Amino acid sequence: PAFLLENVKNLERHDKGNTFRVIMDTLQNELKYKVYHKIIDAKGFVPQHRERIFIVGFDGDTGFTWDDLRLPDPKAMTLKDILQPENEIDDKYILSDHLWHYLQDYAAKHKAAGHGFGFGLTGKNDIARTLSARYYKDGSEILVDRGPGKNPRRLTPRECSRLMGFDRNGKEFKIPVSDTRAYKQFGNAVAVPVIEEIARIMKPHIMELKEKENMAYSKQYYAHRHVQAIGNTYPQTHQRR
Repeated sequence: PAFLLENVKNLERHDKGNTFRVIMDTLQNELKYKVYHKIIDAKGFVPQHRERIFIVGFDGDTGFTWDDLRLPDPKAMTLKDILQPENEIDDKYILSDHLWHYLQDYAAKHKAAGHGFGFGLTGKNDIARTLSARYYKDGSEILVDRGPGKNPRRLTPRECSRLMGFDRNGKEFKIPVSDTRAYKQFGNAVAVPVIEEIARIMKPHIMELKEKENMAYSKQYYAHRHVQAIGNTYPQTHQRR
């Protein structure tokens, strides 16, 4: 009786808004769902600036409202909350001199040209940029600052799991794939705590629709049984002439 969709924030503006209009028209007018959408930033749920558009729909009117959403303080979590101890970090995650110089030169070139491209050097008390599926290439959008005179490093796959909210309540999410695959999958994933919160406010409305559905089914079932009962007794009382 309901659905939840997630996509990048810019979906609303893609193809001058035509893509989003087609999606909403299909959901509302063709499929007849009651549809609600909202852009939510994951920061506070996790230490990451990650704006995504969420679209929820119900096959009936239940009075759903985004006002029931409980959003945490955007500064509730910072990078230090998901980092592993430095003595656990393999040297392979530290940027080489060559790559670090390249990223600095690349950022300086674009800054001089008036562009905003560059790396994201993130301190322990900061909120990270958005983790993307391309993180495996150079990790430039989220580089962990290791202090003066030291090359920064990438997040480890375990830290990415924490950054996306997969590691919860002391339980580690199993990562059975290579680093490259893990970076791609976490970068393409949803922030789990955000989904949990949306699911929380959706649940009572889903239950209401299920209850209505069950009541309608019960009425239909008993009406059918009643007709059957009448049909079964009619030949016994009807007399041929």
